[in-house]
Amino acid sequence: MLKDITLGQYFPGSSVIHRLDPRTKILLVLCYIVLTFLIENFIGYLLLAAFTVGCILVSKVPPKFVLKGLKPILVFVVITGLFNLFLTRGDVVFSWWIFSITRQGIYFAAFMVLRLVFLMVGTSLLTLTTSPIALTDGMERLLRPLRKVGVPAHELAMMMSIALRFIPILMEETDKIMKAQSARGADFESGNILRRAKAMVPILVPLFISAFRRADELATAMECRCYRGGENRTRFKELLYGKKDLGAGISFLALVALVFAANFLFGKVI
Repeated sequence: MLKDITLGQYFPGSSVIHRLDPRTKILLVLCYIVLTFLIENFIGYLLLAAFTVGCILVSKVPPKFVLKGLKPILVFVVITGLFNLFLTRGDVVFSWWIFSITRQGIYFAAFMVLRLVFLMVGTSLLTLTTSPIALTDGMERLLRPLRKVGVPAHELAMMMSIALRFIPILMEETDKIMKAQSARGADFESGNILRRAKAMVPILVPLFISAFRRADELATAMECRCYRGGENRTRFKELLYGKKDLGAGISFLALVALVFAANFLFGKVI
């Protein structure tokens, strides 16, 4: 399960999406997230799915690698869908004991599941096709206007980039600790959910120690390289918008136009 987490990992490549300006990808992903909540019918989600599949194919990232990132949130997605399915009031289509399923609940559950899936796939595709350094530079450039009101743009961008980069590292460390404790007789698979949760508690102490050690090593390495924040810092490669970024923006605007057309023609399903 821990190896299935792809958020924060980078998949090296030379595709068109890999070569896009990181600012373009960050902005498009933010708009992509907003768009998932503006869709009002299944035709819109079908258009969004076609666009997402096209992006995955163009990025040349193995689809199995992208979809593998859905496994860790599968339980959360199922629970969210069930809550919306059984707790939404409306026209009852099925009833048994204290449980009832409504037509509105079916639609709400389906929409919520689709939104979570698209959110995870979209954000994973961003980190898979953007190196940590490029992601930091892109976020810093986007946050730069906020420096006029005292917001530390460079420091915020660096913190977010390090946090994303530490996700796969900590997952790998957790997997190593679990394997080491399993070799010493620990059991993480048998028993009910409560017993499994209690079995995970001994993992937290060595995991926190490892995380603090890695953070200290990272801080020492940054100090040894005379890192003093973003002041007077130059870059080997400057970020420049190109024709491919314009093409990506036009493609996304076309998707937005199609989604709103679908909303207008087919309306809300509930």
